[in-house]
Amino acid sequence: MKLDRSCLALAIVFLAMTVRHGGGQPAESKPKPFSPGETLNYDVSWSVFPAGTLTATLSKDKEGPGDSFVITTTANSQGFVSLLYKVQDEFKSVFNPQTLCSIRISKQINEGSHHRLTRITFDRYRGLAILEEHYFGRKRPPKHDEHEIPPCVQDIITAFYYVRSQPLRVGDSIKMAMNDGAKTKVVVAVVKGRKKIKTPLGIHEALQVEPKVFGNLYEKKKGKLVIWFSDDAYHFPLRIRATMKLGAITGTLTSVTPTPPGYATPTESAEEPEPARSAAAVK
Repeated sequence: MKLDRSCLALAIVFLAMTVRHGGGQPAESKPKPFSPGETLNYDVSWSVFPAGTLTATLSKDKEGPGDSFVITTTANSQGFVSLLYKVQDEFKSVFNPQTLCSIRISKQINEGSHHRLTRITFDRYRGLAILEEHYFGRKRPPKHDEHEIPPCVQDIITAFYYVRSQPLRVGDSIKMAMNDGAKTKVVVAVVKGRKKIKTPLGIHEALQVEPKVFGNLYEKKKGKLVIWFSDDAYHFPLRIRATMKLGAITGTLTSVTPTPPGYATPTESAEEPEPARSAAAVK
């Protein structure tokens, strides 16, 4: 069976792809549901196959001036999917923690035989997104591109944290601006409802968010995208599911460091205990 390699890459870097709905307005001045030191770990599956892992770590940016934050996201394929299409990606996104506006993002992409380094700088003074892209192992010239941007945009990583910072009430629609080095896209995410979600971190109430973005970014790959954020002060993205022609791609949050109150530690089992059986039943 011939598989679309972009779909396989999506199975591993689904977080980066599904969060392409960044905030178009600066966030309100209020406590954020995240802080430096937080690490989110995910298991990703494609239909019935384990597809890979993804880790997102939030820290202070030590390389630049000011009090900016950096999110380091790594994605790695595994198992059957890795045999078909190996993925080893790293994203580093720097943003202003007060406004959540992105400052710059770098993407080291290693997917199959494709290797490239992309840097996007968001120059709010000039109102430009400046893209620099270099390819490795291929005879392709470096790419330089510039596009106009509004005063505040998110990249494909900070957009996720922007959504977490919102109130997320059922019925709300979140209008957001996102730039990935090309023209800025405005996307609307709708908080559709509430349900209980079971993960290795326990059973928690979650808010179902459906961004109207999937068909826009992947016109040839129709599908549905749903994200479940925990309905608490943290707004953890507990589960993300993209349903496409080739099957469902699901990412599940497996651990959070540091572990907040009410959530299981990585060594604890969140599985419900089996009901007790009588001696007769055992026989």
